Amino acid sequence: MDEQRDSGRAHWGFLAFFSGLAGYHLSTLVFTAVTADRFAEVDITDPPVLGPLLLLLFLPNVLLGLGPVVVSWRRGEGPNKDFGIAPRWYDVKVGLLCGGLSLLAAWVLGVVLLRVNRDTGSSPEQVEALSGGRSVWLALAALFVFLGAPLTEELLTRGALWNALEHYRVPKVAILGLTALMFAFLHEESWRTVSLFAQGLAIGAARMVTGRVSASVVAHAANNLLPAVYLYVGAS
Repeated sequence: MDEQRDSGRAHWGFLAFFSGLAGYHLSTLVFTAVTADRFAEVDITDPPVLGPLLLLLFLPNVLLGLGPVVVSWRRGEGPNKDFGIAPRWYDVKVGLLCGGLSLLAAWVLGVVLLRVNRDTGSSPEQVEALSGGRSVWLALAALFVFLGAPLTEELLTRGALWNALEHYRVPKVAILGLTALMFAFLHEESWRTVSLFAQGLAIGAARMVTGRVSASVVAHAANNLLPAVYLYVGAS
């Protein structure tokens, strides 16, 4: 009975994974197409306040996790049984430890990478121009970086993809490496790929130790706490 249940759960693992990826890329494509001409004549020296748009930018990320959740409801036993979303105390402890290791890896490798490439993308000042300073929109964006992104990204990588690979008896160490690699590529920041891969290994270790996605979500949230604070406080 347990073997049949496991087979049924993992049978749709890749479907859940690619559904999340498809939703992410399609929504990004649609959003880009719809807004491409809207800001062609915007004065970049005096940009408009577009607070709601700041949250809309996170829509593709939401769909990363929505795909696995919907497929789990329809084909599996629900996200909590299939992925282990509800955290237990052990998950929290392991997650915080692995999140700390991820932050350490990010700091060490970040120092090195910043010396190589100082163009790190959007600054807090650029985000402030879009959100209108420390507004409620910026606070919600920071909250999503802290909690929303870890949940959706972990459901995709350490949830759907991990379960699918585990079903085909891929060694756990290989699964850890493959999901960390996908985690790194998912962020589409080539200059940070090495750092993101190392962080993915640390975050994925929480999933490997506990067998539950909730642990990796906690680790991911701990890793994202400082960026979320920086996003909000940095936009002064």
